[in-house]
Amino acid sequence: MRFRKIHGAGNDFVFPAIDLGPEKDWAKEAERLCARRTGVGADGLVINRLIASDPAVLEVACFNADGSVATMCGNALRCTAWAAHRDHGFTEMTLHMAGVEHQAVVSDDGVWVTAEVGAIHPRRLNTMINNKPTWFDSAHTGTEHVVAVVDDVDAIDAELVGRLVRHHADLAPLGTNVNFVQSAGNQALKIRTYERGVEAETLSCGSGAVAAVVIATMRGLVSPRPVTVHNRAGEPLTVRPHEDRPRRTQWVGGPVTHTFEGVLA
Repeated sequence: MRFRKIHGAGNDFVFPAIDLGPEKDWAKEAERLCARRTGVGADGLVINRLIASDPAVLEVACFNADGSVATMCGNALRCTAWAAHRDHGFTEMTLHMAGVEHQAVVSDDGVWVTAEVGAIHPRRLNTMINNKPTWFDSAHTGTEHVVAVVDDVDAIDAELVGRLVRHHADLAPLGTNVNFVQSAGNQALKIRTYERGVEAETLSCGSGAVAAVVIATMRGLVSPRPVTVHNRAGEPLTVRPHEDRPRRTQWVGGPVTHTFEGVLA
């Protein structure tokens, strides 16, 4: 079985060259293939199926590195759109993930997908970070996120604090993705993200970037127009309101890189 390794701004995925189907236990395959030392190594496994070509529609499933199903993964969707553009020439398409419809556009300034913004809860959780009480707000951007606005993201032990907050009793039973955000100038943020399902800090998170911008806008750090989100990969994402439904939908866009191809035994 041939596969591709593709990353969206540092968030990396394995793409087997096979349609979405019931013939494999994809959760177990995700655990095997995403293992950094014994597998291909990735944050997730993506399976997709072309449903229609005119207009272009694809069904997408993303399995996290621990085998769990991602209800929303912005970078997995962006990588899928890039692959569909390369294989079929599509520049605009509709992607279905976990029953939710997302728009996707491949353009000269990057690969863009939509994220739906749901419930926002200010001051959802309070914890101590570096001996300082810190509030986390929550924002649902297709999956669960909490966001803490801090003075210096690099001073945070993102693995330790992220793991503790991800499993906090007040966020049970689902848990959450955990984001640490700081202002980085005019219409810019700096972010670090601990991802549920990967159970580690990742270099980039598309839905996390959207959650960060939503909370930063609420807190007055940025205004509701394009925001540059600087991640650990050094490949920033841009988040901007959707033209037709700015209150509930955001575009997230940025680079996608085809890393390599191989054959799975």
